[in-house]
Amino acid sequence: MLRVRWIGRVAYREVLAVQTALFEHGREQHLLLLEHPHVFTYGPRAELEKNLKCDPAEVGADFVAVKRGGDITYHGPGQLVGYPILNLENAIGATAHVCSVEQLVIDALTELGVKNAGRLSGFAGVWLDADNDRRRKISAIGVRLAHGRTMHGFALNVDPDMTYMRQHIVPCGVAEYPVTSLKEEGIDVSMQDVVKIVSRLAIERWGGGEAEQQEVAWVHRPEDLSRFSRGEGPGEPVRMLGRLADAGVDGGVDLSERKPEWLRPKVQIGTEVLKIKRTLSELKLVTVCEEAGCPNLSECWKDGTATFMVLGERCTRACGFCLVDTRKPELPEADEPQRVAEAVASMGLTHAVLTMVARDDLTDGGFAHVAECVQAIRERNPLTRIETLVSDAKGDVASLQLLFDARPDVFNHNIETVARLQRAVRPSAGYARSLGVLSAAKAAGLVVKSGLVLGMGETSEEVDGCLADLAGIGVNIVTIGQYLRPTTHHTPVARWIHPDEFTRWKQVGESLGIGHVESSPLTRSSYHAKQSADAAGEAVPVTLSRVTKV
Repeated sequence: MLRVRWIGRVAYREVLAVQTALFEHGREQHLLLLEHPHVFTYGPRAELEKNLKCDPAEVGADFVAVKRGGDITYHGPGQLVGYPILNLENAIGATAHVCSVEQLVIDALTELGVKNAGRLSGFAGVWLDADNDRRRKISAIGVRLAHGRTMHGFALNVDPDMTYMRQHIVPCGVAEYPVTSLKEEGIDVSMQDVVKIVSRLAIERWGGGEAEQQEVAWVHRPEDLSRFSRGEGPGEPVRMLGRLADAGVDGGVDLSERKPEWLRPKVQIGTEVLKIKRTLSELKLVTVCEEAGCPNLSECWKDGTATFMVLGERCTRACGFCLVDTRKPELPEADEPQRVAEAVASMGLTHAVLTMVARDDLTDGGFAHVAECVQAIRERNPLTRIETLVSDAKGDVASLQLLFDARPDVFNHNIETVARLQRAVRPSAGYARSLGVLSAAKAAGLVVKSGLVLGMGETSEEVDGCLADLAGIGVNIVTIGQYLRPTTHHTPVARWIHPDEFTRWKQVGESLGIGHVESSPLTRSSYHAKQSADAAGEAVPVTLSRVTKV
């Protein structure tokens, strides 16, 4: 079976992290289809002095070294990029795999009405009129093969800005022949239609006709991506509902409908909980347990686990499911790391979770501050295990590295929902970006955790596919819970999910290779965090960054 994903427009470095994780940790067949923002990539043997004709930064392009064959090449909007991450049978070699990728593109072009597509001896890629002096290249191909598994792939020019390939580089180091696109060849076709054809042909070629497919929403409304996109004042948030409709979600549970019995938590506020509340108040700290109205607050606090929300209470994003304040945030408090460490000691926590609001207003996204909190807790409480639940840092590798260097015992970043609903539910984030952040954490040698909140319009099959993606990049722990709508200005609840379905997803996730799946209607990101970390350490061959079992 082939798992096919159309993931939209994604930065090259982010997808490279996902590719690498799927290549190294995955065991299934994947095909990632996407566009990139402007980027030049080059292999180890690229002749840059001869073939790079510009300063990439001056033409708005990223510049990335990669482990693949070939010279310098370009990717950008209007170009379909495909990355097959496959297990090759019968010890097939790199040359045969390149031929297979070429044939996929040739077959797609033929179906699109291009009758003269083929190969040019001695040159990788797909060419038009290869047998005469009008030969021109329409698709670049570069692959990596190791231990019978592949990564990288093809780039098909649908309707890109050809300036980048004609004036700024010598594409693939081939100066004697020009490049072209479907648009220039008189084929006026949408990217969506090209993706449909390529997906179907790839499933036949690499999936034996069997596939599981997911796509981010094709309709994209940049004007709706404001921090305040939930709307203001009484009534329904029109922009958010429009994005949901674009993603195929309409209607939902009536606000007057009574919740099922399994969604009515039994909260017990005893003396221990009241004591902890006093400690937090005295130290002027906030826990997401309280801020988000978590139904498991009393259970977790009694169990020696709490989640501190650092960097303030105001978020620079407005995700459709989240209750956190979205007013302009204040500057980080310099003494917060020490106060958090003091609270961990006073509460006697054996497992502390640090979460954060998104701080896109800060150069490093607030990651240096979170790292300082980790270090302060570790100095004051050396036996306390530390989990960090963080934003995506807008995919910035340097910001993420600040926290990686602090070596939290568990690195948690929630993917939140399935690919199709990302733009509707959290328009400032992205499915591929979250996979990239998790992949980067895995590459840094950390225990990696993610979470889903369900009941916003996803299908059961989409959840299964998302779990397969998380397993494929090596995620160790996953939490799955029911979405509960905070206010009428938030994403509607599409349905109440029965506990039996959550039990099934636990079985599905762990059968795919995830070390531990915590799945129930009232599960939240930090629910049973300590037990989940213990279980993941026992279930999969990973080592917590610090052995601190108490």
